[in-house]
Formats: sequence, structure tokens, C-alpha cells
Amino acid sequence: MPEIHATAQVAPGARLAGSVRVGPFSVIGPDVALEEGVEIGAHVVIEGHTTLGPGVRVMPFATIGLPPQDLKYRGEPTRVEIGARTLVREHATIHRGSVGGGLTRIGADCMIMCVAHVAHDCELGDGVIVANNVMFGGHAKVGDNAYIGGGAAIHQFVRIGRNAAVGGMSGVEGDVIPFGLVMGNRARLTGLNLVGLKRRGFARAEINALRAAFRLLFRDENGTFALRVAEAARRHAGDALVQEVIAFMRMGGKRPLCRAAGPAELDLDDEAEANGAVETAA
Repeated sequence: MPEIHATAQVAPGARLAGSVRVGPFSVIGPDVALEEGVEIGAHVVIEGHTTLGPGVRVMPFATIGLPPQDLKYRGEPTRVEIGARTLVREHATIHRGSVGGGLTRIGADCMIMCVAHVAHDCELGDGVIVANNVMFGGHAKVGDNAYIGGGAAIHQFVRIGRNAAVGGMSGVEGDVIPFGLVMGNRARLTGLNLVGLKRRGFARAEINALRAAFRLLFRDENGTFALRVAEAARRHAGDALVQEVIAFMRMGGKRPLCRAAGPAELDLDDEAEANGAVETAA
């Protein structure tokens, strides 16, 4: 049987698994589903058609499933889904989808740190770390195991590839390639997320292939960018990670690619790990 504090309000119709815990003064709406092991702290508000997967924890004063900050929204029954074991920290806000997409989704094993905002229709993969005060515009998409540094602002419709890293306080207007590292305001692509690649156990040969492709794509000034992409695809036909980067760039989206920094700022060497902003705790 769920453990619900006497001061909490759980609306009729809400579906709470037997091991759910709801803390003092929290409010759970009628269309909310909380699966096994979910823990809701004090003063949390969860509304809308919202589903929290097994083992999700929500800290005090977070709000999930409130209406999107979208002037087109007219109360449609849009949704929020949060995957298993994700942690939502204090004062974070996660808005439900809008009529244009319908779903805000956060994957499993993510951490959404204090005062972060995940806007309507965002899609975050598994294992994503969102540090304090990060702001996502609507419809942003983030791949698995990406890291978003504290205070970063992500423009609506931006795509961030898996295992990419965004430096703290960055303003990201363009798409970030998988395994890339961007920083600055406005953010520029400065290299590869070497710390993240090594921590995730990617082989040295895979990392070296990414380095070689990066140099060809962003340091070589011969020919057009489209020609360099084609050449990288040819040279690295057998390198799965390079092909993933190329597929991401060719797929495109509503935003342009994040521009590369100037040659003096690009860094693909191991010393880049000491430059901060990648895979660090808030």
C-alpha cells in the first residue's frame, strides 16, 4: 500500500503502485501514474498525464507535468514520461508536451539537477546529466549519456548527440554532434568529449578514428564542408562512431550545426580533459 503523508493531496484517479512514497504537502493529480519504488519529496506538484517509471525520485519543490509555456496550447491532454531510476532535484520544472508534439520524455537513469527547466516536447535519452540551472527550449532532443553543464541555455529544436558535452554557462543555438564538446556564449564546437568517451569505455581505436575525422571535418580548410563530410565517410567507412556523426550531420534538423571554434581554440589532445566543463559533478 502506498505511503502517503497526511498533508499530501492525491486526487481520485491517480495510480500509485504499492511501494510509492509521497511526502508532506505534495500534490498528485488525477491522471498521474507512479510506478513501483517512486519516492516523492515534500512540496512536489505532479499534474497532467504524467508517468514516473520505477524507482524515480523527486526532491522538494519540483514540479512535473504542468502546462507548457506555449501560447498555442489550449489544454490538450499531452503527456510527460520519465524513465526508471531518474532523479529530479529541488525546484526543477518539467512541462508536459504541447499540441505539436504531445510528449515530454526523459529516459532512464538521468539526473535533472536543481532549478533546471525541461520545456515542452523535449526528449532526453538514457543516462543524461542536466546540471543546475540548465534551461531547455521546447522540442530539444538530447542523446544518451550526454552531459549539460550548469547554467547552459539550449535553444528550442536543438539536437545534442549522444555522449556529447555542453560546457557550463554555454548558450547553444546549433546542433551538437555526437561525442562533441561545445562551450561558450554563443557555443562553439571545441573538440571531442574525451573524458566522457573514456569513462564510457570506448576503445582507443574508436577515439582515434573520431579524432582523425574531426580534424578532417573541422580543421582542414580544403574544399567545401559537404565535400569534407563525403571524404570522411569514405575514409572511415568501417568506423561505426564516425558514421554515426556523419549520419547525424546529414540528417539535419531545424537548427544549423554548432559552428566549430577557430583553429587556435580546437583541441583534440588528451590535455583537453583538463580544460573543464566535461562530465563534472555540479
